[in-house]
Amino acid sequence: MCLIIAAMPRPSQDQDRLLLAAGAALYPGLGCAGLSVRRVAEAAGVNPAMVHYHFGSKDAFLRALLQRHYEEMFAALSLTSQGEADVMERLAAALLGIARFVREHRPLIARVWADAQGGESVAQDFLRANAPRHLGVLLALLQEAQARGRLPEQPPLTRFAFLMGAVVAPLILAGGMQSVGAMPAPLLAALDEQMLSDAALQKRIEWALLGLASGV
Repeated sequence: MCLIIAAMPRPSQDQDRLLLAAGAALYPGLGCAGLSVRRVAEAAGVNPAMVHYHFGSKDAFLRALLQRHYEEMFAALSLTSQGEADVMERLAAALLGIARFVREHRPLIARVWADAQGGESVAQDFLRANAPRHLGVLLALLQEAQARGRLPEQPPLTRFAFLMGAVVAPLILAGGMQSVGAMPAPLLAALDEQMLSDAALQKRIEWALLGLASGV
């Protein structure tokens, strides 16, 4: 006589995506310390036990949440940095991809930095593991541009800091001023067009690369 044991059905795979979406919405305002399993589950409309089922622990959930967003950006960055296109075109595309990521996820990025500075191990581990990855891609592109005679010889980190200051820093500054209501009303109306739009990003990238190429 055969005994047939029916396997318990696995909870819907959509639940992990619902939980990650809820976590992404809540994390910028609550941070690692304030984000609770119960609150995430309530926002997702899911039983709190499902957080542990899908992720194992709150820290593992936070790691998955942060890594998910980063991997989307890094996959696009890796793709644009390779290929047969001119190295300066690839460098500009890589910078635009990073800037778009920062623009779309400014509250989350700000919270990661705040949590890391506050001693939260999940945020610190995330930055240690991932910051060298996109830094490495950009430094490799800059080195290639120099080797091909498109850029003069310059200290690598100086070039990187200049590019980030010209292209990415305005996004973070604008986001911070906007969030606390410190942006003057006349400038606020022009914020999207002059600082946050793709056209504004591309213009800053163009100017930044021209500045590097001049060697001044």
